[in-house]
Amino acid sequence: MGVYVLTVFEKDGSKALDESFEAATEKEAKAKGESILQEKGLHEKTHRCTSTAGKLVLFQR
Repeated sequence: MGVYVLTVFEKDGSKALDESFEAATEKEAKAKGESILQEKGLHEKTHRCTSTAGKLVLFQR
């Protein structure tokens, strides 16, 4: 299991969300990140999901 960090930004650059979660694969991490965004109503804000190795898994500007 890898650890991934989902970060959501406001228009002024401040963080609206900074949450870690575990996933077995990058594909699972992307799906889990998208699910968290939908649940919290943050899917339309700028966001990114990265692995602990720094790899970008999900990004929307």
